[in-house]
Amino acid sequence: MLAACVSLALLVLAVSGAYVWWFARQDDRRLSDAIVVLGAAQFDGRPSSVFTARLVHARDLWRDDVAPRIITVGGNQVGDRFTEASSGKRWLAAHGVPARRVVAVPSGTDTLSSVTAVRKEMRDRRWRTAVIVTDPWHALRTRSMARDRGIDAVLSPTRRGPAVRTRDTEIRYVARETLAYLYWKAFHRSTDAGPNAV
Repeated sequence: MLAACVSLALLVLAVSGAYVWWFARQDDRRLSDAIVVLGAAQFDGRPSSVFTARLVHARDLWRDDVAPRIITVGGNQVGDRFTEASSGKRWLAAHGVPARRVVAVPSGTDTLSSVTAVRKEMRDRRWRTAVIVTDPWHALRTRSMARDRGIDAVLSPTRRGPAVRTRDTEIRYVARETLAYLYWKAFHRSTDAGPNAV
């Protein structure tokens, strides 16, 4: 009996890990009401390399007319002068996206709280569909959370930045996200914790 349970658990891990890996390679962009960029670390208003990679991809999607506007989301840590959302908006405005086309939602310290804040903003503005930009390995869990919160969401993961730089990085992120995804599906709670959680 114990052996069967262990075998089943290993099978679930393997299948889920393969799904995270496969989903990371998909790009489901479609015409939508908004492009949503999930925040990541920022340093006194300057986006980190992870965040910059997401912002570049969101800008490219906007230039391709995937959506007429971009939503940046993310709060700040104690002592920060800027939120992730505001630093993302400033970066986009400085790199070719008119400020009026960017909505900053300065709330959210992890994926779930960020998605929840975006859902409220979208409902208030009567927007329904979104293309969410994040790192590839984070895509499956993000889509699941967004849809659970009532956002008609698809994902367009970035293909650049530290999260996709090396094979070791990929393996580490797939392992982490597999466990996080299973935890989310089992308990509908976020496993993200600490500053700048994704």
